[in-house]
Amino acid sequence: MAKDHYIIPIFIPHKGCPFDCVFCNQKTITGIKNDLDRTQIVEIIETNLSSIDRENTYIEIAFFGGSFTAIPLTQQIDYLEIANKYIKDGRIDGIRISTRPDYIDEKILTILKKYGVTTIELGVQSLDKNVLIKSKRGHTIGDVICASNLIKYYKFRLGLQMMIGLPGDNYNLSYKTAQAIVRLKPDCVRIYPTLVFKNTELCEMFMNKKYKALNLEDAIEYTSDLLQLFYSHNINVIRVGIQPTDELLTGSDIVGGPFHPSFKYLVESRMFRNALEENLNKVNNEVTIIVNGKDRANLVGHKSENVKYFSGAFPSTEFKIVESDEVERYNFKLIIDNERNSYTIFDMR
Repeated sequence: MAKDHYIIPIFIPHKGCPFDCVFCNQKTITGIKNDLDRTQIVEIIETNLSSIDRENTYIEIAFFGGSFTAIPLTQQIDYLEIANKYIKDGRIDGIRISTRPDYIDEKILTILKKYGVTTIELGVQSLDKNVLIKSKRGHTIGDVICASNLIKYYKFRLGLQMMIGLPGDNYNLSYKTAQAIVRLKPDCVRIYPTLVFKNTELCEMFMNKKYKALNLEDAIEYTSDLLQLFYSHNINVIRVGIQPTDELLTGSDIVGGPFHPSFKYLVESRMFRNALEENLNKVNNEVTIIVNGKDRANLVGHKSENVKYFSGAFPSTEFKIVESDEVERYNFKLIIDNERNSYTIFDMR
């Protein structure tokens, strides 16, 4: 039986970042306003470990929020030594870090390997030159390719993070970025829609009408195609949409952009809607949809959104939903007017 994967997040906002990207306010995004000291880090780890079934779980301590390999080396080692002690004690399995692609080289990878780092996530955001420039990322496409190849050569697990809706971005450019990410063969991916936070350059651009944020509907449509692409290549998408914090849920720090606390649910529901609609026509009288029980919510949609959509789009069709463990996740079977066929949401593109 495959083990569950549990990440213990340690947020180090803006640590090591040599640039302020136009969209970035990590203290708001992470909900962490001040640096964490050793005691606080140990407390976070111990609190998480106390609630985990160690025997059936693969556990990583993760340093998120800044560019880990860009902070002073002595501080990197301080953080790594805290986490490495838990590896030596057999209480965790590895360490995950998040960093920039232009702060990866053979020297730093050797150090990370020594202290038990297992996964390295790169903030790619886009693989379009103009989008990177307009977003003030400060790295190149070549940096991403070189860092990704080095990370895989040194036998780390590779994670790549991308964003949609950045300045200069559009659907086609985002999809091309996702295709390029697929070619880099990462072990996991995160997809974030661009949000406009207070106290960022993007906020100024937004208020001065020099930047137009994606609306929620477009963000869902864009991301549903990206998610489908990654799933179809067996790439694990470990996050879709930003992790909700108290500040984000109150909306006090967001001035624009497609934030929703259940963004991934909305995206996966849209994937099911699009896949199902591809296989229906206006003359169907009776349709039975058979899905895995874990996908029923995706099929029905947020607040029964998909049910309402199909009732309006196919008013003369009677729909019935049946759950079956024999149907794999992200697949469905249709019985249309007594004719039975099997489908997967990955067949659409």
